[in-house]
Amino acid sequence: MSGAVPGPSERLMLGADPKRLIVLRHGQTAHNVGGIWQGHLDTELSAVGRDQARAAGIAIAERRPDLIRASDLQRAYATAQAVAARTGLAIQADERLREINVGSWQGRSSDQVRETHGDDLDAIAAGEDRRRGDTGETVAEVAERALAATKDVIADLAPGQLGVIVTHGVAGRALAAALVGIELHAAWLGLGGLHNCHWVELTEGARGWRIEKWNARA
Repeated sequence: MSGAVPGPSERLMLGADPKRLIVLRHGQTAHNVGGIWQGHLDTELSAVGRDQARAAGIAIAERRPDLIRASDLQRAYATAQAVAARTGLAIQADERLREINVGSWQGRSSDQVRETHGDDLDAIAAGEDRRRGDTGETVAEVAERALAATKDVIADLAPGQLGVIVTHGVAGRALAAALVGIELHAAWLGLGGLHNCHWVELTEGARGWRIEKWNARA
């Protein structure tokens, strides 16, 4: 046991028998290493990514989750399988948990995208929510669909239960921020990106959902 005891102010925020969520980003891919935009490209985990997923599966299984939902893209689904292998839980795939659609940038390197869309990249880095790759999505659109999927997960949890959502970097950050009510511009600039096979831990409080841990890892 950690020995942590909440103070009076914190106790006001705690819910009774709260539902809990772990939002896990998938393991590493070769495209992650190469700085290639993936979006909906269905890439596989690298050998490192498979090792990361196994380690995350062991750590998360110790928390005794009650259900697993995952993006249907194989880098996320394979990561979910590593958790399922340790828990015996079935995985339900949900395409609403996919990564942001990056349109024409998909499969291109960061340098290649900068050659044609440098202004867009600079605006995104400054916190502007521009549509990716002309025909892709905005972060707001990702947050809307991923939050809808997350609310379905929450509805399927009984009080005190833990759900695991296996998704992607942008999608995971967007849904966590949306769930706790952090404005997306602030979340984009103020929250660090989720690393491969790192996760967010969220707890249902007396006044809504709260982030307990960010970028936790095995």
